[in-house]
Amino acid sequence: MFDTPPLTPLKKGADCPSQFGAVCWRMHRNKVEVLLITSRDTGRWVIPKGWPMADRAAHEAAATEAWEEAGVRGDVRPDTLGMFSYDKVLGPKKSVACTVTVFALRVAALHTDFPERKQRRRKWFAVDKAARKVNEPELRALLKSLPERLAP
Repeated sequence: MFDTPPLTPLKKGADCPSQFGAVCWRMHRNKVEVLLITSRDTGRWVIPKGWPMADRAAHEAAATEAWEEAGVRGDVRPDTLGMFSYDKVLGPKKSVACTVTVFALRVAALHTDFPERKQRRRKWFAVDKAARKVNEPELRALLKSLPERLAP
């Protein structure tokens, strides 16, 4: 392990920035599986997520992040799965609390040539294992509920 310096949050009362994320999923042997990727800085398991895009709806921005960070193409639902919060590290001693609105993206294709392919790893996990791999409790709960939430 390495030491992490204490982080300085944004000013008290500042708005919490919003991001959009995609839970990339597929059916494998009649069970839901989730694709997780590693973060660029710490290597922990996360979902693709990023900042709002002026020319895209929230679910479309989440799909764009899934392409850029994981090489995923598929069908993204416009309704939200839920939200979770996390601290985004912006520098050696600065972080910001972010809220991520999450959308379900059923993976149709997984490409090997995508923008961040040299910066991340990706791996399929069963829902319960994916939930154990992520750090954020709200995302963990969202992943555990995924099979029921995807039912027609």
